[in-house]
Amino acid sequence: MSKALRRLVLTVARLAVLAAALAGWQLAAEGGANPYFLPPSVVFPAMYRQWFDGPVAHLWLTADATANLLPSIGRMLGGLAIASVIGIALGVAIGRSALVSDLVEPVVHFARAVPPPILVPVFLFVIGIGTPMEIWSIVFGVVWPVLLNAIDGARHVHAGHLETARAFKIPALQRLVRIILPSAAPKIFAGLRLGVALALVMMIVSEFVGSVNGIGREMMTAQGSGQISLMWAIIVILGLLGVVLTLLLGVAERQVLAWQRGSA
Repeated sequence: MSKALRRLVLTVARLAVLAAALAGWQLAAEGGANPYFLPPSVVFPAMYRQWFDGPVAHLWLTADATANLLPSIGRMLGGLAIASVIGIALGVAIGRSALVSDLVEPVVHFARAVPPPILVPVFLFVIGIGTPMEIWSIVFGVVWPVLLNAIDGARHVHAGHLETARAFKIPALQRLVRIILPSAAPKIFAGLRLGVALALVMMIVSEFVGSVNGIGREMMTAQGSGQISLMWAIIVILGLLGVVLTLLLGVAERQVLAWQRGSA
């Protein structure tokens, strides 16, 4: 079977599984007759009206989408980006230095053991209500899987590659860029995939506590006013955001790690 045909079969199979899941959801909701368990035939139209029924000039985004959905996505991406830079930089430094690792790792393991949502009220008191508090809450939640995976990846770089680079007197910066980071990249991307889910969680939690807008705040409002369809729409949009970000991360990973497939 050719590669193109395998991709087509896989795509069709995935769509079939998705259709079966939606059909199961629809049947379960209709059979249960629970007013709080809505079927997709109600949730998806509500989601469309809430965020994607705007004018063409605004790319079909409604006023609510620009006021709540886009700010939430911006905060999440900002926190994810900052956490990725911090986690990768510190992780490589710790992973490549036995002394730094011995000194710092106890602190790292203590800090990562603290559940990130617990610290959101602390950030609220220290930083105050608003976007900076929400971004740093996301950073604190996301940085640990990235950091720990970067440490592990940098620590297990093939010793022969580094010895060869030293023998040829390759500068330290080039060893970092050409040997250490590419070798650690699979582990780093594993941490980033975990970070995407945590970024979504921390975005919602931080907006529950200290935000004047965002879909987390919108969820709280919907819960208080009994807007069940909006609550389900927010749940679905969060899942879709996770899928899109994971797919984009997968594309980036395949591009960055193309050298591995070429050398296999």
